[in-house]
Amino acid sequence: MSLDYENDGDFNSRLIDEVLSQYPDKTAKRRKKHLGVAKGREEAEQGSDALCETGVKSNIKSIPGVMTVRGCAYAGSKGVVWGPIKDMVHISHGPVGCGHYSWSQRRNYYVGLTGVEAFVTMQFTSDFQEKDIVFGGDKKLEKLIDEVEQLFPLNNGVSLQSECPIGLIGDDIEAVARKKAKEHDKTIVPVRCEGFRGVSQSLGHHIANDAIRDWVFDKKETDFEPSFFDVNVIGDYNIGGDAWASRILLEDMGLRVVGNWSGDATLAEVERAPKATLNLIHCYRSMNYIARHMEEKYGIPWMEYNFFGPSQIEASLRNIAAFFGPETQDKAEALITRYQPLVQAVTEKYRPRLIGKTVMLYVGGLRPRHVITAYEDLGMEIVGTGYEFGHGDDYERTGHYVKKGTLIYDDVTGYELESFIEAIRPDLVGSGIKEKYPVQKMGIPFRQMHSWDYSGPYHGYDGFAIFARDMDLAINNPVWGLYDPPWKETHCSDAGGVCSCGRDDE
Repeated sequence: MSLDYENDGDFNSRLIDEVLSQYPDKTAKRRKKHLGVAKGREEAEQGSDALCETGVKSNIKSIPGVMTVRGCAYAGSKGVVWGPIKDMVHISHGPVGCGHYSWSQRRNYYVGLTGVEAFVTMQFTSDFQEKDIVFGGDKKLEKLIDEVEQLFPLNNGVSLQSECPIGLIGDDIEAVARKKAKEHDKTIVPVRCEGFRGVSQSLGHHIANDAIRDWVFDKKETDFEPSFFDVNVIGDYNIGGDAWASRILLEDMGLRVVGNWSGDATLAEVERAPKATLNLIHCYRSMNYIARHMEEKYGIPWMEYNFFGPSQIEASLRNIAAFFGPETQDKAEALITRYQPLVQAVTEKYRPRLIGKTVMLYVGGLRPRHVITAYEDLGMEIVGTGYEFGHGDDYERTGHYVKKGTLIYDDVTGYELESFIEAIRPDLVGSGIKEKYPVQKMGIPFRQMHSWDYSGPYHGYDGFAIFARDMDLAINNPVWGLYDPPWKETHCSDAGGVCSCGRDDE
């Protein structure tokens, strides 16, 4: 890149044009719709939800050959929505490859004895072979369900997560589910989440929500006694213990969390969800469908909340408390006051080390917007952000978080992302495992923001302390000063007999 970075909209617009200039005209025209510069929260606060001057397009099929990092519908259903429900067995119906890839890769923490009452980290697959493609896999699936009941009799239900071949050959997983549910007197849910459906994992979320609506709600009588202070926490998958950190805050201000989906969730929590007073949604993208359904059918209102960083935690606690009235509001204020010493200690320790540092994000779900203010609470600045599988309403919501001039990118290609990073040279990149090592090889610190790089939790006040520590460890790690990149190395012959590595020139 010949451009010198300046954090403003004009620079980012020129950067987009230069990156697109390397594409064929047709591809450049299509990709230009997915890249833009944010108008930012300044204009959002004036009532405009329009995020980008160019009108960033989203939820559109990726261009073949440009190396998208999206997942599939099966990943959205099995890996996100259904997989963390701990007391159910989730069968990947299809070839072993997809089943193995889905095996507990998201660090969904849970409480329970694995193999007895919890099955999140176990893998169940029908292991399709060529003959199953030819003759069908319904009988094999029936046998697998019977074996599950024999080996793990304490499971409280089964979900059937269909992989690509199932939709192609026409296996009737709904008929199998009805037959075996009657035989075993157990909830069995067929989920038509074949990977080829939709343009990304996002449709898998929607399909999984619809399966809950059609196969779980109103199917059993429960003896659950509701109260006015009952809430469902929806769209918190307990990555590294996030849901537990959030639950502490909600219960400390007098609310009863009757369901947490789907991190550390049980089937019973999902079944009793329609009896709650309020639905609290953390990951809007993956769970807004079921929240809207519960509002329409059961009259349960829903509210988005954000527990990343003290600024958003305080705002969210106050919004939630306002719904329940003065008593809960008083408890929320007392809770905020109680955690102020922790917040002050964390910011006093880490803000001086992180202030002014720049960050680029590229994640899925809610994180491209929700974590922005957590970084800003530490004095850091977001200079670029985007979604792997966001929709238009995600980008509209992002306008309330980002500053004017921020670079925005949707379903960014490998070439585009690396070009943006190389031109901007941020102090930190937060993205997924596929991007981690190329970015580090570029000499830029990185944090894996899908599953917290084996750390966490990041939600809540306790999570903020861990978040701040991890960002400091990444950016201020001394390893970045222990070597020179190849283009800055001084050859031994030019160093007066002493190599740049400190050894004598021999």
